[in-house]
Amino acid sequence: MANPSHPYVPRDLSLPGYVPCFLSQSEIVAPYLGCSVFVVAAIWLISGRIGRISKTDRLLMCWWAFTGLTHIILEGYFAFSPEFFKVNTPHYLAEVWKEYSKGDSRYVGRDPGVVTVEGITAVLEGPACLLAVYAIATKKSYSYILQFAVCLGQLYGCLVYFITAYLQGDNFSTNEFYYWAYYIGANCWWVLIPSLIALRAWNRICAACQPDKKKKTK
Repeated sequence: MANPSHPYVPRDLSLPGYVPCFLSQSEIVAPYLGCSVFVVAAIWLISGRIGRISKTDRLLMCWWAFTGLTHIILEGYFAFSPEFFKVNTPHYLAEVWKEYSKGDSRYVGRDPGVVTVEGITAVLEGPACLLAVYAIATKKSYSYILQFAVCLGQLYGCLVYFITAYLQGDNFSTNEFYYWAYYIGANCWWVLIPSLIALRAWNRICAACQPDKKKKTK
């Protein structure tokens, strides 16, 4: 039986046992931003003590740490907590997804495509992002290949995310604010930044292969 008391779209989405958010939007968003800034600042400071690491690589370490923890903690919780909308205590991670679902109700509705993408992202891409931090810090030979591969995975996930929404009517947001702030604003960075990192990694890999090519042609 449909439960029309929730704020999500479509209004007749059945969410038996739904419990509204306990925390306000600011109480949900502020801690996430605060923790993100803390992680970035910590990695930036630590990376400055490791040795000769360029500022660009230090920034990349910050990005990979931030995005890796986001994948594992936030998206991991969503993927493996199918009844988060029923949590009747101010559990922060459940509150995050109740709030975010106002921008994309496929999350609270447990859309199979979204659950699959987020599950793969949390289990595979999250740890790979943290491995990229280690690879950059220790100058591993696989650093650029790893970064390129993870970026492709993130871009593929974003394409599936946006294209499936479009094919389903692109009508999953409570209003225009949540559409632009959550659905577009919160996700566009995982298109823009991985695209730039993938391009950089591609150029570095190609440059590294040039000496071998020259030797073979002699």
